[in-house]
Amino acid sequence: MKLVVVESPAKAKTIEKYLGPGHRVLASYGHIRDLPPKDGSVNPDEGFAMDWETYPDKAKQLKAIADEAKKADALILATDPDREGEAISWHVQEVLKKRKTLPKQVERVTFNAITKSAVTEAMGKPRQLDEDLIDAYKARRALDYLVGFTLSPILWRKLPGAKSAGRVQSVALRLIVDREREIEIFKPQEYWTVTAQFEKDGQGFTARLAQLDGRKIDRLTIGDRGSADAAKAAVEAGRFSVSNVETKPIGRNPPPPFTTSTLQQEAARKLGFAASHTMRIAQQLYEDGLITYMRTDGVQMADEAISAARKAVASRYDAGYLPDKPRHYSTKAKNAQEAHEAIRPTDFSRAKAGSGDHARLYELVYNRALASQMASARLERTTVELSDGAGRAVLRATGQVVLFPGFMALYEEGRDEKDDEDGGRMPLLRSGDAPAKTGVEAVQSFTQPLPRYSEASLVKRLEELGIGRPSTYAATLQTLKDREYVRLEKNRFIPEESGRLVTAFLERFFERYVSYDYTAELEEELDDVSGGRLDWQKLLEAFWRDFKPKAGEVMEQKPSEVTAALDEFLAPWLFLDKGDGSDPRACPICGNGRLGLRGGKFGAFVACSNYPDCKYTRKFGQGGEDAAADTGPQELGNGILLKSGRFGPYVEQGEKRASIPKDVPLADLTTEWAEKLLSLPREIGPHPETGETISASIGRYGPYLVHQGKYARLASTAEVFETGMNAAVVKLAEAAAGGGKGRGASREPLAVLGAHPETGKELKVMEGRFGPYVTDGTTHATLPKTADPKAVTLDEAVALVDAKAAKGPVKGKRKAPAKKKAAAKKK
Repeated sequence: MKLVVVESPAKAKTIEKYLGPGHRVLASYGHIRDLPPKDGSVNPDEGFAMDWETYPDKAKQLKAIADEAKKADALILATDPDREGEAISWHVQEVLKKRKTLPKQVERVTFNAITKSAVTEAMGKPRQLDEDLIDAYKARRALDYLVGFTLSPILWRKLPGAKSAGRVQSVALRLIVDREREIEIFKPQEYWTVTAQFEKDGQGFTARLAQLDGRKIDRLTIGDRGSADAAKAAVEAGRFSVSNVETKPIGRNPPPPFTTSTLQQEAARKLGFAASHTMRIAQQLYEDGLITYMRTDGVQMADEAISAARKAVASRYDAGYLPDKPRHYSTKAKNAQEAHEAIRPTDFSRAKAGSGDHARLYELVYNRALASQMASARLERTTVELSDGAGRAVLRATGQVVLFPGFMALYEEGRDEKDDEDGGRMPLLRSGDAPAKTGVEAVQSFTQPLPRYSEASLVKRLEELGIGRPSTYAATLQTLKDREYVRLEKNRFIPEESGRLVTAFLERFFERYVSYDYTAELEEELDDVSGGRLDWQKLLEAFWRDFKPKAGEVMEQKPSEVTAALDEFLAPWLFLDKGDGSDPRACPICGNGRLGLRGGKFGAFVACSNYPDCKYTRKFGQGGEDAAADTGPQELGNGILLKSGRFGPYVEQGEKRASIPKDVPLADLTTEWAEKLLSLPREIGPHPETGETISASIGRYGPYLVHQGKYARLASTAEVFETGMNAAVVKLAEAAAGGGKGRGASREPLAVLGAHPETGKELKVMEGRFGPYVTDGTTHATLPKTADPKAVTLDEAVALVDAKAAKGPVKGKRKAPAKKKAAAKKK
């Protein structure tokens, strides 16, 4: 009997069916061991010896593997065909060796697809474990451990609120932060584009001003309205005819089949998938035998796959879509430490598979792989110049025509940013033609900074820099999100304050270890280990020789010294130059204090140097944009102060107070807004049917309308001040018809009954956790189960509240929960 170990149970079941009798296939369920998260798991003083620990949840499965190994004549390690797969096989072998259950015959096999032909062919070509790949895995794992478990404790002690640092994680975070800095310091430049619309043979096209009075007009040439208006007038006055037509043929070749990186990028662009989701779905498609292995740097397909793809193209399209010869692609990866073949479907006769996200990702893989073996697209780009009779202005129009779509009939690669250079469709134009001018416009624009990174563009940038490996990108990006160092808005990464602070700390004190060049060089060295060109322990020795003393040096610094260094490093960002010559560090409260960065129990913040006399503080944030939430009293005008209390910011004027609603940004809070909030409730007017007042206000559960004790919820704070009588009557009627039930129902009173005859307190019927109850604001009395909360009279409510206040018997009172009864009895 031969014992075969794979990674997943789904794969195990399929492969056992392929191999038949005489084979027992078990799954390891991924990695079975790792370095325990504690000091000493890697010992640099003993040749970087590693103390591996078995995952507790894998104990049962490992026992099953060990029990089967005792009975087996041979062990076949058939985990995934990459470095991680090699490492899992090595761990299984080491555990069985330690338990003295390792069969004498041990073989390693790899297959790129879970199909019967691929598996049986692999079984006929066994090999030994690849020691170079295992060494590369150990080096990478030790590096990540040494960086993480050296830097993270320093962060915890010197930078309160920081959670962790990692070798690739921190560099990816730096890319996001650096891009945000570029955006913040970017100064938009005004420019104007003058265009004219023409029509010929019923087809319209647009031409852009390219030359005026002998001067070439580039994108930024026209920089103000006056110049734009003058240029527009010149174009309006001119009579234009075609002076030059240039037609240029363009060939476009199909992109290669997917690698791990390009799959993540395209799935993000076209399907909106996060990298981690893409890899999870791809893993399931692989285990279901639908696609080849999804962790790869390779772009080439196996010969039989190319033949199958060409056959599928020939059956699906006419002969012109199939190139004369098969297409072959070469990888740009510096070291083929991953599986060699590209990601492709295992069966080109199956164009669709699965449902939902599985079907969408499979179709993407299928179309890309099939398109890679299709004919090139043929296009024709036409550039037309139109000149006016006076020789003042020259306009240029560019368009393109698809002569033959080729692979584009099936697949076009997505782009991170829009590219308008290709232009649109154009009518047939010849020299001397005078198309009809239908309009001229001058459009103002401003230059834009580089966009924030999306998952696709960040993965692409990491790959371009040679940082990390495709198989690690999904986990790296997920860690940044889990640590709350970044957030995604509109599918773009925005660094959180904690992420910026960690990056600033690492740049200031560990600059080399978050530099792009150094991290890329380290990746190349790790590739050299996997290729057998460098000893893994020598790599670690060279790294640790410099890193350890640097870490010790930073650990010895006092937190105050670290804060002072970060204050200086971050000054251009924390204290923005206002451009009026004033000191950006001047305290806005006391005027003579200077602002500086300080460290606190819950993280960094900005405070006045005159503390405690001046209590101005604000969160760690650029330029004080969120200052109002954490400052001392701030004068808004007309005697109104903006303050921060236990439940958030509020405004105060004399004895009156009003909380700032969440949908009113502090940056937009003006004296006018504050006066509105302080004036609530707002009387809309008498109800047209009852004659009683309808009011709008903001309560504990948000903005609302009230009329005769009946409430209707409003959608926003703005509606409190904008809702008119007609809209108010409709909203109240709708609320009454809905009965206030269901998710999102108002927590306002079910009924307002009037004042208590003795205490004067207003009695209300409220909906509570254990049912409706009557309250005067102090005493709460539960209604009997049989009572209709909307039919309770004032006299009944008075009796219930008085009885509860006197601790007398209340008919229909609910029983107290068991825990409360026990606690009362004990007391």
